[in-house]
Amino acid sequence: MAEQPQAIKPIIEIDDLSSKKSIRDLPWWFFALILIAIYVFFIITTNQNYNDAFNFIKIGLVVTIKTTLISYVIAILFGLLAGLGRISKSVILNNISRLYVELIRGIPILVLIFFIAFVGVPVLVDGMNNIGYWLSGLGLDFLGKIFTAVTNQDLSMNARAITALAFTYGAYLAEIFRAGIQSIVKGQMEAARSLGMSYGQSMRYVILPQAIRNVLPALGNDFVAMVKDSSLVSVLAVRDITQVSRLYAGTTFRFREAYIILAVLYLTMTVILSLGVQLLERRLRKHD
Repeated sequence: MAEQPQAIKPIIEIDDLSSKKSIRDLPWWFFALILIAIYVFFIITTNQNYNDAFNFIKIGLVVTIKTTLISYVIAILFGLLAGLGRISKSVILNNISRLYVELIRGIPILVLIFFIAFVGVPVLVDGMNNIGYWLSGLGLDFLGKIFTAVTNQDLSMNARAITALAFTYGAYLAEIFRAGIQSIVKGQMEAARSLGMSYGQSMRYVILPQAIRNVLPALGNDFVAMVKDSSLVSVLAVRDITQVSRLYAGTTFRFREAYIILAVLYLTMTVILSLGVQLLERRLRKHD
Protein backbone atom coordinates (compact mmCIF):
# COMPACT_ATOMS: atom_id res chain seq x y z
CA MET A 1 0.00 0.00 0.00
CA ALA A 2 2.90 2.35 0.62
CA GLU A 3 3.98 2.14 -3.05
CA GLN A 4 0.68 3.40 -4.47
CA PRO A 5 1.42 7.16 -4.14
CA GLN A 6 4.61 6.63 -6.15
CA ALA A 7 2.57 5.23 -9.03
CA ILE A 8 0.12 8.15 -8.97
CA LYS A 9 2.77 10.88 -8.67
CA PRO A 10 3.90 10.91 -12.36
CA ILE A 11 0.27 11.30 -13.47
CA ILE A 12 -0.15 14.30 -11.21
CA GLU A 13 3.07 15.85 -12.55
CA ILE A 14 1.89 15.36 -16.15
CA ASP A 15 -1.44 17.02 -15.34
CA ASP A 16 0.38 19.97 -13.74
CA LEU A 17 2.58 20.37 -16.81
CA SER A 18 -0.37 20.28 -19.19
CA SER A 19 -2.25 22.88 -17.14
CA LYS A 20 0.79 25.16 -17.04
CA LYS A 21 1.23 24.79 -20.80
CA SER A 22 -2.42 25.62 -21.46
CA ILE A 23 -2.15 28.75 -19.31
CA ARG A 24 1.02 29.77 -21.11
CA ASP A 25 -0.59 29.32 -24.53
CA LEU A 26 -3.56 31.55 -23.75
CA PRO A 27 -3.72 34.72 -25.93
CA TRP A 28 -2.92 37.14 -23.12
CA TRP A 29 -2.11 39.86 -25.67
CA PHE A 30 -5.67 39.62 -26.98
CA PHE A 31 -7.10 39.91 -23.48
CA ALA A 32 -4.94 43.00 -22.95
CA LEU A 33 -6.29 44.59 -26.14
CA ILE A 34 -9.85 43.87 -25.04
CA LEU A 35 -9.20 45.52 -21.68
CA ILE A 36 -7.76 48.58 -23.43
CA ALA A 37 -10.79 48.81 -25.71
CA ILE A 38 -13.19 48.43 -22.77
CA TYR A 39 -11.32 51.10 -20.81
CA VAL A 40 -11.39 53.58 -23.70
CA PHE A 41 -15.08 52.86 -24.34
CA PHE A 42 -15.77 53.49 -20.67
CA ILE A 43 -13.93 56.83 -20.85
CA ILE A 44 -15.85 57.84 -23.98
CA THR A 45 -19.19 57.15 -22.32
CA THR A 46 -18.33 58.82 -19.02
CA ASN A 47 -16.06 61.71 -20.01
CA GLN A 48 -17.67 64.52 -22.00
CA ASN A 49 -14.39 65.63 -23.61
CA TYR A 50 -13.69 62.16 -24.97
CA ASN A 51 -17.31 61.79 -26.03
CA ASP A 52 -17.18 65.02 -28.02
CA ALA A 53 -13.90 64.00 -29.62
CA PHE A 54 -15.25 60.58 -30.60
CA ASN A 55 -18.43 62.00 -32.12
CA PHE A 56 -16.34 64.42 -34.18
CA ILE A 57 -13.70 61.92 -35.31
CA LYS A 58 -16.00 59.02 -36.19
CA ILE A 59 -17.29 61.05 -39.15
CA GLY A 60 -14.03 60.27 -40.94
CA LEU A 61 -14.52 56.50 -40.62
CA VAL A 62 -16.64 56.38 -43.77
CA VAL A 63 -13.92 58.10 -45.80
CA THR A 64 -11.21 55.84 -44.39
CA ILE A 65 -13.12 52.64 -45.14
CA LYS A 66 -14.24 53.83 -48.58
CA THR A 67 -10.74 54.95 -49.56
CA THR A 68 -9.20 51.67 -48.41
CA LEU A 69 -11.72 49.41 -50.13
CA ILE A 70 -11.66 51.22 -53.49
CA SER A 71 -7.87 51.52 -53.44
CA TYR A 72 -7.42 47.84 -52.64
CA VAL A 73 -9.74 46.63 -55.39
CA ILE A 74 -7.85 48.73 -57.94
CA ALA A 75 -4.52 47.61 -56.46
CA ILE A 76 -5.51 43.96 -56.95
CA LEU A 77 -6.07 44.65 -60.66
CA PHE A 78 -2.72 46.44 -60.95
CA GLY A 79 -0.99 43.70 -58.99
CA LEU A 80 -2.51 40.86 -61.00
CA LEU A 81 -1.57 42.44 -64.32
CA ALA A 82 1.94 43.24 -63.13
CA GLY A 83 2.31 39.76 -61.62
CA LEU A 84 1.34 38.15 -64.92
CA GLY A 85 3.80 40.45 -66.65
CA ARG A 86 6.57 39.38 -64.26
CA ILE A 87 6.21 35.75 -65.35
CA SER A 88 5.57 36.56 -69.01
CA LYS A 89 8.03 35.30 -71.61
CA SER A 90 7.64 38.60 -73.46
CA VAL A 91 10.73 40.70 -72.92
CA ILE A 92 8.74 43.94 -73.16
CA LEU A 93 6.00 42.95 -70.72
CA ASN A 94 8.47 41.40 -68.29
CA ASN A 95 10.71 44.46 -68.20
CA ILE A 96 7.82 46.93 -67.94
CA SER A 97 6.37 44.99 -65.01
CA ARG A 98 9.79 44.69 -63.36
CA LEU A 99 10.39 48.42 -63.80
CA TYR A 100 7.00 49.23 -62.23
CA VAL A 101 7.59 46.94 -59.24
CA GLU A 102 11.16 48.03 -58.53
CA LEU A 103 10.39 51.72 -59.06
CA ILE A 104 7.41 51.79 -56.71
CA ARG A 105 9.00 49.60 -54.04
CA GLY A 106 12.09 51.79 -54.02
CA ILE A 107 10.24 55.02 -53.14
CA PRO A 108 8.51 55.75 -49.80
CA ILE A 109 4.71 55.69 -49.93
CA LEU A 110 4.41 59.26 -48.67
CA VAL A 111 6.68 60.53 -51.45
CA LEU A 112 4.66 58.58 -54.02
CA ILE A 113 1.43 60.11 -52.76
CA PHE A 114 2.85 63.61 -53.20
CA PHE A 115 4.33 62.73 -56.59
CA ILE A 116 1.19 61.16 -58.04
CA ALA A 117 -1.11 63.86 -56.65
CA PHE A 118 0.93 66.92 -57.62
CA VAL A 119 3.09 65.72 -60.50
CA GLY A 120 1.48 62.67 -62.08
CA VAL A 121 -2.06 64.06 -62.29
CA PRO A 122 -1.04 67.41 -63.87
CA VAL A 123 1.12 65.56 -66.41
CA LEU A 124 -1.82 63.28 -67.23
CA VAL A 125 -4.14 66.27 -67.66
CA ASP A 126 -1.63 68.02 -69.93
CA GLY A 127 -1.34 64.85 -72.02
CA MET A 128 -5.12 64.62 -72.40
CA ASN A 129 -5.29 68.28 -73.39
CA ASN A 130 -2.60 67.77 -76.03
CA ILE A 131 -4.54 64.82 -77.42
CA GLY A 132 -7.59 67.07 -77.60
CA TYR A 133 -5.68 69.73 -79.53
CA TRP A 134 -4.40 67.04 -81.91
CA LEU A 135 -7.90 65.69 -82.48
CA SER A 136 -9.22 69.19 -83.08
CA GLY A 137 -6.47 69.72 -85.66
CA LEU A 138 -7.72 66.63 -87.47
CA GLY A 139 -11.19 68.09 -87.61
CA LEU A 140 -12.60 65.98 -84.79
CA ASP A 141 -13.75 68.97 -82.75
CA PHE A 142 -16.31 66.99 -80.75
CA LEU A 143 -13.73 64.57 -79.38
CA GLY A 144 -11.15 67.30 -79.07
CA LYS A 145 -13.37 69.38 -76.78
CA ILE A 146 -13.87 66.40 -74.47
CA PHE A 147 -10.13 66.05 -73.89
CA THR A 148 -9.32 69.77 -73.76
CA ALA A 149 -12.09 70.38 -71.22
CA VAL A 150 -10.31 68.26 -68.60
CA THR A 151 -8.59 70.32 -65.86
CA ASN A 152 -6.68 69.55 -62.69
CA GLN A 153 -9.69 70.60 -60.63
CA ASP A 154 -11.75 67.79 -62.14
CA LEU A 155 -9.74 65.23 -60.16
CA SER A 156 -10.43 65.67 -56.45
CA MET A 157 -7.87 64.98 -53.77
CA ASN A 158 -9.86 61.91 -52.76
CA ALA A 159 -9.49 60.49 -56.27
CA ARG A 160 -5.77 61.31 -56.28
CA ALA A 161 -5.31 59.65 -52.90
CA ILE A 162 -7.10 56.50 -54.05
CA THR A 163 -5.01 56.41 -57.22
CA ALA A 164 -1.78 56.84 -55.26
CA LEU A 165 -2.60 54.07 -52.79
CA ALA A 166 -3.76 51.69 -55.51
CA PHE A 167 -0.74 52.36 -57.72
CA THR A 168 1.62 51.89 -54.77
CA TYR A 169 0.13 48.72 -53.35
CA GLY A 170 -0.25 47.24 -56.82
CA ALA A 171 3.53 46.80 -56.92
CA TYR A 172 3.55 44.89 -53.64
CA LEU A 173 0.61 42.72 -54.67
CA ALA A 174 2.35 41.97 -57.96
CA GLU A 175 5.09 40.09 -56.12
CA ILE A 176 2.48 38.18 -54.12
CA PHE A 177 0.68 37.10 -57.28
CA ARG A 178 3.95 36.21 -58.98
CA ALA A 179 4.99 34.01 -56.06
CA GLY A 180 1.55 32.41 -55.95
CA ILE A 181 1.56 31.57 -59.65
CA GLN A 182 5.08 30.19 -59.53
CA SER A 183 4.14 28.01 -56.54
CA ILE A 184 1.87 25.94 -58.82
CA VAL A 185 3.75 23.00 -60.30
CA LYS A 186 4.44 23.16 -64.03
CA GLY A 187 2.56 19.93 -64.56
CA GLN A 188 -0.72 21.79 -64.00
CA MET A 189 -0.08 24.03 -67.00
CA GLU A 190 1.14 21.13 -69.10
CA ALA A 191 -1.95 19.08 -68.25
CA ALA A 192 -4.25 21.98 -69.14
CA ARG A 193 -2.50 22.57 -72.45
CA SER A 194 -2.67 18.85 -73.28
CA LEU A 195 -6.46 19.08 -72.90
CA GLY A 196 -6.55 21.65 -75.70
CA MET A 197 -6.69 24.81 -73.59
CA SER A 198 -4.86 27.92 -74.73
CA TYR A 199 -2.33 29.61 -72.48
CA GLY A 200 -4.90 32.21 -71.43
CA GLN A 201 -7.54 29.59 -70.68
CA SER A 202 -5.08 27.49 -68.71
CA MET A 203 -4.06 30.49 -66.64
CA ARG A 204 -7.66 31.58 -66.08
CA TYR A 205 -9.30 28.26 -65.25
CA VAL A 206 -6.45 26.19 -63.79
CA ILE A 207 -3.48 28.20 -62.51
CA LEU A 208 -4.99 31.43 -61.18
CA PRO A 209 -7.73 29.83 -59.02
CA GLN A 210 -5.10 27.72 -57.24
CA ALA A 211 -2.62 30.58 -56.98
CA ILE A 212 -5.17 33.03 -55.56
CA ARG A 213 -6.22 30.48 -52.97
CA ASN A 214 -2.59 30.09 -51.90
CA VAL A 215 -2.00 33.83 -51.56
CA LEU A 216 -5.29 34.76 -49.83
CA PRO A 217 -3.63 35.11 -46.38
CA ALA A 218 -0.92 37.34 -47.85
CA LEU A 219 -3.55 39.46 -49.62
CA GLY A 220 -5.39 39.80 -46.32
CA ASN A 221 -2.25 40.94 -44.54
CA ASP A 222 -1.64 43.58 -47.19
CA PHE A 223 -5.23 44.80 -46.80
CA VAL A 224 -4.60 45.27 -43.07
CA ALA A 225 -1.43 47.18 -43.92
CA MET A 226 -3.36 49.40 -46.34
CA VAL A 227 -5.86 50.28 -43.62
CA LYS A 228 -2.99 51.71 -41.59
CA ASP A 229 -1.25 53.34 -44.55
CA SER A 230 -4.51 55.02 -45.57
CA SER A 231 -3.75 57.51 -42.81
CA LEU A 232 -1.11 58.99 -45.14
CA VAL A 233 -3.80 60.41 -47.43
CA SER A 234 -4.45 63.02 -44.74
CA VAL A 235 -1.49 64.95 -46.19
CA LEU A 236 -3.75 65.67 -49.19
CA ALA A 237 -6.42 67.09 -46.87
CA VAL A 238 -8.63 64.04 -47.39
CA ARG A 239 -11.03 64.03 -44.45
CA ASP A 240 -10.31 60.57 -43.11
CA ILE A 241 -10.13 59.88 -39.38
CA THR A 242 -6.49 61.04 -39.23
CA GLN A 243 -7.23 64.38 -40.88
CA VAL A 244 -10.40 64.88 -38.82
CA SER A 245 -8.45 64.12 -35.63
CA ARG A 246 -5.82 66.68 -36.58
CA LEU A 247 -8.52 69.27 -37.22
CA TYR A 248 -10.20 68.54 -33.90
CA ALA A 249 -6.93 68.68 -31.98
CA GLY A 250 -5.90 71.90 -33.72
CA THR A 251 -9.16 73.71 -32.99
CA THR A 252 -9.81 72.48 -29.44
CA PHE A 253 -6.20 71.83 -28.31
CA ARG A 254 -7.39 68.52 -26.85
CA PHE A 255 -4.55 66.50 -28.32
CA ARG A 256 -4.77 63.69 -25.77
CA GLU A 257 -8.43 62.93 -26.42
CA ALA A 258 -8.10 63.19 -30.20
CA TYR A 259 -5.08 60.98 -30.68
CA ILE A 260 -6.03 58.36 -28.08
CA ILE A 261 -9.34 57.84 -29.87
CA LEU A 262 -7.58 57.87 -33.26
CA ALA A 263 -5.12 55.20 -32.13
CA VAL A 264 -7.86 53.01 -30.66
CA LEU A 265 -9.96 53.26 -33.84
CA TYR A 266 -7.05 52.09 -36.01
CA LEU A 267 -6.18 49.41 -33.45
CA THR A 268 -9.74 48.11 -33.43
CA MET A 269 -9.95 47.91 -37.22
CA THR A 270 -6.57 46.21 -37.66
CA VAL A 271 -7.12 43.69 -34.84
CA ILE A 272 -10.52 42.66 -36.20
CA LEU A 273 -9.12 42.30 -39.72
CA SER A 274 -6.06 40.40 -38.44
CA LEU A 275 -8.30 37.95 -36.62
CA GLY A 276 -10.25 37.48 -39.83
CA VAL A 277 -7.02 36.71 -41.71
CA GLN A 278 -6.02 34.19 -39.03
CA LEU A 279 -9.39 32.46 -39.26
CA LEU A 280 -9.00 32.30 -43.04
CA GLU A 281 -5.55 30.74 -42.68
CA ARG A 282 -6.89 28.13 -40.27
CA ARG A 283 -9.74 27.21 -42.59
CA LEU A 284 -7.37 26.88 -45.55
CA ARG A 285 -4.95 24.82 -43.47
CA LYS A 286 -7.78 22.59 -42.23
CA HIS A 287 -8.99 22.11 -45.79
CA ASP A 288 -5.50 21.13 -46.89
